[in-house]
Amino acid sequence: MDRLEPIEAAKQFISLHHPNCQGALLAGSVIRGETTKTSDIDIVVFYNNSQISFRESLLLDGWPIEVFVHNLTSYKTFFESDSKRARPSLPRMVAEGLILKDNDILDSIKTEAKELLAKGPETWSPETINIKRYFITDALDDFIGSTNRAEEIFIANTLAELLSEFVLRTNGKWSGASKWIVRALKHHDENFANRFVESFDIYYKTGEKNKVIQLVEDILHPYGGRLFEGFSLGKMSTDK
Repeated sequence: MDRLEPIEAAKQFISLHHPNCQGALLAGSVIRGETTKTSDIDIVVFYNNSQISFRESLLLDGWPIEVFVHNLTSYKTFFESDSKRARPSLPRMVAEGLILKDNDILDSIKTEAKELLAKGPETWSPETINIKRYFITDALDDFIGSTNRAEEIFIANTLAELLSEFVLRTNGKWSGASKWIVRALKHHDENFANRFVESFDIYYKTGEKNKVIQLVEDILHPYGGRLFEGFSLGKMSTDK
């Protein structure tokens, strides 16, 4: 059985489940032209009612639908929290979203989202960079020294997440999780993203670590390289 086109399915969903909302946006992979056979439909819904704010997963006409329902205050809280963690999920959905319904409220909200995205995340302090260098160094040492393949795989996963965050944040770019790590890296520098993926892909396929090790060294070099000796966190002065 053929499914409805995603836009039609989204409109039908709003008509059935949120007919009294003040605004609704279709977001996610269907808007970006990146739909796969397992893609869902992301919908952001806005109400004037200050008590309404929730997330829900439903099925409609064979489509899995993720709906994010907000009032005209709650979305601001999520914008702020997404900004602080440097993963702007809701601002991106709102900025990119296709308008399904609008009672003259979405222009200002979309403008707010676009301005937040354009501003970028908070700049890391030198202290934060050093903390991140230390934990990357720690993960790299574990990776180099490990002779347990099962443990190595998970160490490599941790190292990849730490590295991607470091590269993006030190360059003033938004970070991401899961598939958004690669998308964010490509948006920053496609050549670097390809090298990043290739280095870890070679390790996962062959067990060869050298390309990952060199990648880490090259990333940390402009910031002073690996960091272990002399690092401290939370140390109180003993001087009287």
